[in-house]
Amino acid sequence: MTPVLSVTRSFLACALVAAVVTGCGTGTGAPVFDRTRDAKPAPGRPAAGGGTVLRPGDTRPEFHVVGKGDTLYSIALDNGLDYRELAQWNDISDPGVIRIGQQLRLRPPGTAAAAPLKTAPGVEGRPLGEGPAATGGTVKTQPKAVRAPYSDQAYNQLANAKPDASGKPDPRAAASEDGIQWAWPATGKVVNAFNGTTAKGIGIAGKLGQPVLASAPGRIIFSGTASGTLGRLGKLIVIKHNETFVSVYAYNRELLVKEGQSVTRGQRIAEMGAADADQAKLHFEIRRFGNPVDPIKLLPPA
Repeated sequence: MTPVLSVTRSFLACALVAAVVTGCGTGTGAPVFDRTRDAKPAPGRPAAGGGTVLRPGDTRPEFHVVGKGDTLYSIALDNGLDYRELAQWNDISDPGVIRIGQQLRLRPPGTAAAAPLKTAPGVEGRPLGEGPAATGGTVKTQPKAVRAPYSDQAYNQLANAKPDASGKPDPRAAASEDGIQWAWPATGKVVNAFNGTTAKGIGIAGKLGQPVLASAPGRIIFSGTASGTLGRLGKLIVIKHNETFVSVYAYNRELLVKEGQSVTRGQRIAEMGAADADQAKLHFEIRRFGNPVDPIKLLPPA
């Protein structure tokens, strides 16, 4: 081999190696993917950029316009929310004060992209004693120590839930996904069946003073006396189990828990009372995103 050819081949080899090294240092090499950018937060959990990702099946609207008879408490309960959270999201300092035409956010700021509803101007909460709003809306007030009525309103149809044999959404699939294991809230015979309209829960017969138990672990978001359209339910407890489910316990003689208190499954929360003078029983509901579902489909065999 001549010296010229040897030098030439050495030069070409060095040039090839340099080209490969240079290619790795520029944008022409193999693409690099940041897997963390593609990671999806769990439903109902804060997203990386702020806000909250909606849970599957949550068809609740982003806003609610206050109508006649509404209170912050009833709106929160009808949507499976804690009225304290609702007050915070809407900068309301006094939960006992809202007014007709006021627009309330039903999700944490930054959760949904839907356009706000058009309502009357001025939507802030007002302290007690200031009188009617300047725009002519009626200020709804009540003492802070008195709980608002646990009212019934129109409910959204269950969505994205697996149908059962009857073709109706099966809440068991959602409860299983959420990891909730339900227990009977009282011992007794079911004397009132669920139908989803006039009966949004079941009635369990028992004895006066019989223990009423938390059906699943959670946090007490309402403990007080019902009034308004459902005043006949008497002393009422509502437990929020997660961002999907709440349970309701009515007709109690005594309430043994306070709002904000955490409870465990099977914990005694009340004493059974009477729906009327003839029979002691517990009215029990389970709601998914505020929608009533048949408790029998979620409770274990009696």
